[in-house]
Order: sequence, then C-alpha cells, then structure tokens
Amino acid sequence: MPLQNRVDPFGQIHAVPERGMFTGNRGVIHDPETRTLLSRRWTTRAWLICRCDYKGMRRAPMGRNARSGSAGWTELFFLDDVTALAAGHRPCFFCRAEQAKSYAACFGVALGMPTPRAPEMDVRLHRERLAVGADAPMVARDALASLPDGAMFADRDTAYAVKGGAALPWSFAGYGSPRGFDGVAGSALRLLTPAATVEVLRAGYRPVWHRTAKS
Repeated sequence: MPLQNRVDPFGQIHAVPERGMFTGNRGVIHDPETRTLLSRRWTTRAWLICRCDYKGMRRAPMGRNARSGSAGWTELFFLDDVTALAAGHRPCFFCRAEQAKSYAACFGVALGMPTPRAPEMDVRLHRERLAVGADAPMVARDALASLPDGAMFADRDTAYAVKGGAALPWSFAGYGSPRGFDGVAGSALRLLTPAATVEVLRAGYRPVWHRTAKS
C-alpha cells in the first residue's frame, strides 16, 4: 500500500502509487513506527524541494533516518518542480544548490531584495501557502495568458499548469493534453502557486517539468 507522502499542487498529501521526480520535506510530520502522518502537516517554514538521488544517500521513506535513530525529516514526493512550487515549496540549498541560487536571485529581483536569505523567503512563502490556510487569490480567465510558464491555477478541483500559452491539466501521473485558456470551464478560477513564486517565475526562474508536459 502506498505511503501517504505524495503532494498535489494544492499542498495536500495523498497516498497514491505514483512517486514523481522530486522529494522534499516540511520537517518531521510522521510516526516512524506506523509510517503514517501525524495530524500536523509541517513543523518548519522551510518547505524544500530535493533531489531523489544525491551522493548515494539512502533513506527509508517515513522511517527512522536520523543518525540518532529518530524520524529525521518526512520524505514527501512531487510530480515535478512545477507541482512542488505550487504547493509552496522552494529548491533546497543543500542538494539543489544551483537551482536554489537561481530561485533566490529571481526572488530578489522580483521582490526588491538584493540578497534574500532562505528564512526571509520562507516567511513570505509561508504566508501565501494554501496548505497553511492562506486564501487562494482569484484569477480572471482573461488574465491567464499573462501568467508565466510554470504557474498553476485551479478550476474547482482540477489543477492546471501554464506552459507555452496553454493550460496543462495536472494529475499524479503527469499532464494531459494542452488546452486553450478559453477552454477552461470555470469562472471562479484560483491561483495555486504562491504569489511570490509567480513573480520568481516571471523574473526568469526555470522549473524542471515532468516529461509529459507538452505545449
């Protein structure tokens, strides 16, 4: 049975077979004895996006991975960078240093912070994460074309990623066929990607897409 550690663009955590391209964490949010989630969904504001492979390190997902024999951090999984960014995460400075530096540089350009530090970015992102109760900003259908590639929005319970002037429907298995923005049905559309990260994407950050993303 799959563990409950797969994250959707809304920031919610599910138990599904598909693992995705990246792992990451929000601190320790699992019981290593039962390998199940606790009631809390984060213990830190540093929500990271990490590589699944790094210098041969091996971990037992949702097990005891700290040197002390305690839980360590709870391994979460994401379809791709775009999904993880929408859920409110950012690249890890440890295992994804180049991407993290690029994200920080674009964060600084977009938000007028010459050298933003990780805790400063985390405070801003935490205010905007849907998974912690932030209100999802509404976005008009006419404004979808102005969103940068990599931003995600929702039509009710369906999430879409913007790429190449089209909307790609999201699932844990990958993206569906591109749709024109005029083909998105709803009138009450919500922006999933935190506003700060939308501006980071607009400033030039290039996320890693799943192979199914075509435009």
